[in-house]
Amino acid sequence: MQSQDVASHRAPSATDPVVDVEQAEAALVEHYPRLVRLAYLVLPPDLGRGRRVLTAHALVQRALPRNRTAAPLIPTQSAGRGSDPGYALVRLRIVRTALDASRPLGRRAWPRRAQLPPLLPQVWGLKLFPRSGGAGELALDQRLAGLSGPARAAYALRGLDRLPDPDVRRLLKAAGVTDAGAALREADEVGGPYALLGSPEFDPCSLQARPTDLMRRRRHTRAALVAGASLVVCGALLGLPGDGWGPDGAAAPAYARNPAAEAALDPGRLVRVGPAAWKTSARTDFSVWPARGDLTGDEELLRRALAVWARPGGTVRVSATPGTPTGAPAGPPQLLYAGDVDNARVVVLNDGLRLVRYAEPRDGAAGAALDLARADGAGRAGANAVVLGRTDGNVRYLTAPWVTKAAERDLAKPGSGTTDLDLTDGVTSPLASPVERAGACTSWNVLQLTDGSRTRLMSDLGELVPARLTTGRPGGAEDVSGAGALRVWAPYACSLGAVRGQGVRSVNAWEFAAQPLPDGSGSGAWVCTRAETWRGAGARVMAQFRTPGGERGVVTARAQDVPACGERDPHVLAGVLWKSKGGHWYLLAAGSRDTRSVEATGGISGFADGNLLTAVGERGAQAELKGTLENGRTISGLR
Repeated sequence: MQSQDVASHRAPSATDPVVDVEQAEAALVEHYPRLVRLAYLVLPPDLGRGRRVLTAHALVQRALPRNRTAAPLIPTQSAGRGSDPGYALVRLRIVRTALDASRPLGRRAWPRRAQLPPLLPQVWGLKLFPRSGGAGELALDQRLAGLSGPARAAYALRGLDRLPDPDVRRLLKAAGVTDAGAALREADEVGGPYALLGSPEFDPCSLQARPTDLMRRRRHTRAALVAGASLVVCGALLGLPGDGWGPDGAAAPAYARNPAAEAALDPGRLVRVGPAAWKTSARTDFSVWPARGDLTGDEELLRRALAVWARPGGTVRVSATPGTPTGAPAGPPQLLYAGDVDNARVVVLNDGLRLVRYAEPRDGAAGAALDLARADGAGRAGANAVVLGRTDGNVRYLTAPWVTKAAERDLAKPGSGTTDLDLTDGVTSPLASPVERAGACTSWNVLQLTDGSRTRLMSDLGELVPARLTTGRPGGAEDVSGAGALRVWAPYACSLGAVRGQGVRSVNAWEFAAQPLPDGSGSGAWVCTRAETWRGAGARVMAQFRTPGGERGVVTARAQDVPACGERDPHVLAGVLWKSKGGHWYLLAAGSRDTRSVEATGGISGFADGNLLTAVGERGAQAELKGTLENGRTISGLR
């Protein structure tokens, strides 16, 4: 269990919390603009604005650790960036490498990677630099230019992350600064409003573009063409009979004399299911969806879709959910849809393992896109909808033939009601996608589908197939329907953003405990959310805690590829360091209802019969949790 407070940023030790690569990646992606702004402010101004921009992006993208990493810090109990050990870890790595880039090149030592121009990202033919600010921003930039690298880092950490000076000092020491106190004193001389750090002048993600030296580019292009022609001639000579490069041996040309491959690319052999097949079939999944759309007879469009699936060209944008093979189908796939969707022609296919969406602009095939997602093992509850298109932050779905009604609902506001969506041949009218929206999460729109007397909620997570939402104890979870289930999900709706793009099949929210708070502060709620994937592996589990009056839950622990909180192991134990209204610190821990006792050891000691533990603690303390189930089995705290 990771206590929720800020500790010293020292070198990692065996007692430090361990951050998974996936947790660090999620924090990096979620807070990318702020982290790039931090790197940009710490980098030396003499690099020039263009190189500072690219270097800032490069340092942030390289901040992702290669494996599980001990983080020499403990996040605060309050919600936000500080509550995420992943964010604290990547922030420390960014500050460290940005300070490395500020150091001059030495004559007797090899340069560090951060001191060299970035290999990636690169933008050819353009100069990129932030938008110009006003007089205040210009004056602040000049004052920052006169500071040392550690002082710039101290000023940026104060202004961007609102870190107090003791925490800034510890972070700088962990980043390799020998005299953090001097850096803080130097930063004090700048003064001025920290709000200016949020202006476009210091935003490396909001850029202006201008061309580079056009005449120099023309000369370099000519030289490159001459060199390329020379390589082609040499390659042709090497391909002549002899010891040079020869034919591909026994390999045949693409799909030649291969009946199965040829049949898979023949639009005339596509499998088409009748409109009423699902009513009598023993299976109710994607395999019984009928072929719909106004272009199901357009063989040229279908031929292009199949050819691009088998051999996507260099201009095709290909995406696949984790664990999804991208190769050609083994035989003729099933046609689910072919038609016009907004400004594109769309084809949706199913080969039993994968769903494939091909899209091309109406005015030509240039800029085609191919999306693949696993959908094997889907039942009636999971094979409800497929994304047809995304335009201007909205998404359209193709629904199953058994869906009779579709509506839009804000999951974060359970009492807000629903907005009906039009259904035309199974295609919904557009609804706002939560994953396409920028800024703070204040709402989370989901798709509500009616199948006979059943209602199901599906959430767009940026993939081809929306995820099914459920509530309840693992093994007995049910679809989100009714006021009670909606109230359970509402405080945790925005946490769905942490599992987007992971091939998620379903997400369950289980309120496993309610805990009375010390000092008469009411009762807190413990909820475990588990995201299952189509591929089976990669399930993500989060324990969240919400106090009375809190609109959102706070993530207290994360784990991946663990059975906890799932059908195979319907048990969970989690804890948090909590500060009462009276200013006292407590360790709060809770297990599922069949937990016989809970024990805390380490920085905080405590024992309680039953599934709830409250122990007096102190800021920054760490504890290990152990629970004993009614059957005598022991479990550890989720981490």
